[in-house]
Amino acid sequence: EAVAVEPAPFRHGVISGFLAGPAFPEALRDELLGLSFRGRRNDLLSLQQSEDLGGRSEPHVAALRHALLEEFRAWLSAVTQIELEPTLDISCAKYEYTDVLLCHDDELEGRRIAFILYLVPAWEKSDGGTLDLYSTNEHFEPQQIIKSLVPSWNTLVFFEVSPISFHQARSSVLLPASLQVSEVVSRKCRLSLSGWFHGPASARAARRSQPALPRSPHLPCDHEILYEWISQVYLDMDSQAQIQEEFEERSEILLKDFLKKEKYQLLCEALQNKDIQWNSQGPANKRLYEAAEEDSLPEGLKGFLRFLRSEALFLLLSNFTGLKLHFLAPSDEDEDAGEGQAADSAGHSSPKAEQEESEAHTDGNAQQPASIPEAQDGEAQNSSGTTSLCTGELRRWTHGHYTLVHDTQATEFALDLLFFCGCEDWDPDYGGFTSYIAKGEDEELLTVNPEENCLALVYRDKETMKFVKYINHQSLARLKKHPNRTGFWDFSFVYYE
Repeated sequence: EAVAVEPAPFRHGVISGFLAGPAFPEALRDELLGLSFRGRRNDLLSLQQSEDLGGRSEPHVAALRHALLEEFRAWLSAVTQIELEPTLDISCAKYEYTDVLLCHDDELEGRRIAFILYLVPAWEKSDGGTLDLYSTNEHFEPQQIIKSLVPSWNTLVFFEVSPISFHQARSSVLLPASLQVSEVVSRKCRLSLSGWFHGPASARAARRSQPALPRSPHLPCDHEILYEWISQVYLDMDSQAQIQEEFEERSEILLKDFLKKEKYQLLCEALQNKDIQWNSQGPANKRLYEAAEEDSLPEGLKGFLRFLRSEALFLLLSNFTGLKLHFLAPSDEDEDAGEGQAADSAGHSSPKAEQEESEAHTDGNAQQPASIPEAQDGEAQNSSGTTSLCTGELRRWTHGHYTLVHDTQATEFALDLLFFCGCEDWDPDYGGFTSYIAKGEDEELLTVNPEENCLALVYRDKETMKFVKYINHQSLARLKKHPNRTGFWDFSFVYYE
């Protein structure tokens, strides 16, 4: 009777003083802190987690587990009118400085009620780590945070798992509302027990697949645009052949000092133009960053985007990689030519890639950029009669930004291009790096860190996914050296054969 189940933004309840008396929760906390924890780091979270506590024999852990399965489960079924099975998932988590759990809905077949029991020291909103509850739109996508719950000692929160139960634990650093995301920003340890009660599966809503960025053929530009932008060393035929050899071995390469120094400086200055319109990209269960509105860009940035979409660059990238991104690019006639190799973090081919190696990138001859003709009718076709395409955007990254791996993320053979600006003194511990993982796995195959005036090229296959790691609170320390730099920019492009 003392606990009200709130209906908005989804059904949830808060029970203060959940465990009777001061002695039991303190002893429970001590038992939990004595457990072994393993660090978990992926696109969604950063924390330390115990093993499942279903079989642990510590007296207070076992007593709590019994109470949850018996008295509390019966009470919860009566309150929520959900039939709950006599099974329980339960584990312990420690969130420490910069640890994070980003926006998600907890939906997994059989999960019906989620719960979190906080065993935290005295906790303030300014410590971060609050539990945020999102409203949703008509497409069952998280829209905005409408309620935040501050962790407190011996308090249990429960909520119904549903297609709209999006939640996270927010940092309370004073930033624009669009950047308020989950993170612990104090040095305190946020200790909690959490898990799920199971029941008959409920209907799951179909997720909307958001429209992808439009793909376009190359723009008709001759080789002069390369000499305008690129450092001379990358236009040397021997250098291109060496780059292609390394790329074919590893399926990735980082080209440092890629642009002429003066062009790069002009690019960085243009990126700070106050007239650029930046649009926040969501929804929060998939991504949070800002993308530039191209019509608002100054001419220098528009010129660089034309360069990235130019016919001359398509051919140069073919020379760098051995991919057939232009009809003049040499390749074998084998129908499977162009299928790339997946690379692990050491730069070695994966077993799948080794199997396909004989079919991929077999011609090491480079096409001289000066021989690029003017395209006819605005585009050129490759030898198979299809036009190579690209898509891309200019992005701004700062504290709280990220992208997540998700079920509707498209995977296909493609060449990723990343060009970074404004990331001097950027520490990988801040996040913001791009990670490549095999589908369904957490282990990283490759990490691309932001570096000044560097062009990163990565060829990925259908089993490879990528995400940009959450940029944490430590990144704000960079303001001491660069008062006007809260983050960095990148030009993110994808090229298709």
